[in-house]
Amino acid sequence: MDIYAVIMAGGVGSRFWPRSRHHKPKQLIRIFGNNTMIQDTVNRLDGIIPKDNILVITNRVQKPRILEQLPQLKEENIIDEPFGKNTAACIGLASVIIESKSKDAVFITLPADHLIKDEKEFQDTIMKAVDFAYESKGLVTIGIKPTRPETGYGYIQRKDSKETDGIYKVNTFAEKPNLGTAKRFITSGDFLWNSGMFIWRVDAIMDEIRKYMPELSEGLKSLSEHLGSHDFQKTLINVYGQLKSVSIDYGVMEKSKMVYVTEGNFDWNDVGSWEAVYLISDKDEDGNAKIGDVYTENTFNSYVFSPRKFAALIGVQNLIVIETSHSLLVCSRDHAQDVKHVVDHLKMNNKTDLL
Repeated sequence: MDIYAVIMAGGVGSRFWPRSRHHKPKQLIRIFGNNTMIQDTVNRLDGIIPKDNILVITNRVQKPRILEQLPQLKEENIIDEPFGKNTAACIGLASVIIESKSKDAVFITLPADHLIKDEKEFQDTIMKAVDFAYESKGLVTIGIKPTRPETGYGYIQRKDSKETDGIYKVNTFAEKPNLGTAKRFITSGDFLWNSGMFIWRVDAIMDEIRKYMPELSEGLKSLSEHLGSHDFQKTLINVYGQLKSVSIDYGVMEKSKMVYVTEGNFDWNDVGSWEAVYLISDKDEDGNAKIGDVYTENTFNSYVFSPRKFAALIGVQNLIVIETSHSLLVCSRDHAQDVKHVVDHLKMNNKTDLL
């Protein structure tokens, strides 16, 4: 059995402005520890996926930095999409490439920007799902047991009966809920957070794309016919130019009858905002997480990133303060998800030097 990994690394990380920028987004910066998030994602696969079988799907702007950060991967394994068209197109492109190498390979699809602790448990969960996906041709996703009524994640409801040890048929997918609905999900006990990690055979996902996303399937057929030819890039641009932007969740997973879920019993966070960074970070006795030369007085439960300048906070609480060479963000922790609105504002006002 051939096993591949596909790392999706084309996002812009707009909720992490001003540190996350178009040419160096969230997955390419150091938020925790000495490695960037994409480096940790690749390192987490050591021992289960050969380096030659790891593909990174990104864009042309980010590709040079990914090559710098992942010298252990071949340049041909860093694939740049001409335009961002969401995860269905990304996974379809990867499927075409993997199918040309191995018709029944299993591949793992991972976002580049997750924080995962307990590497052994992660690898054990992955390999259990790989074996099941190979034998059953099912589409397997990893669910995370909720620890709080989180409104920023999608949810997966599993059926009661197990297909095999720890793997369940999926009953339904649920979009990001409001707080009341999230609490009901937690109380029911049969909902898991949707981690966005998938495991499937390449022929299985291609079959389901053919069934539920025929337009994408036609485009992938054209890509397959031109793969390795001198006009592949031209074909790729033409195909992507005609595709709708659709997530694999909406396009396939919510419709397919072959979807399964296994619970990942490891510490997981998709680090979706500065609030998530604050919650994970080490804090002082006043609940403040501070990076840089930071003075606080009567200041509580705040996250301050100011490695270049001395920063002083007095008489405030529940703030996010991010200082960079070009911009300053001051935000209530309760509004951390709204940082992306700043990025929208800068785009609308053509302030591309700040993006």
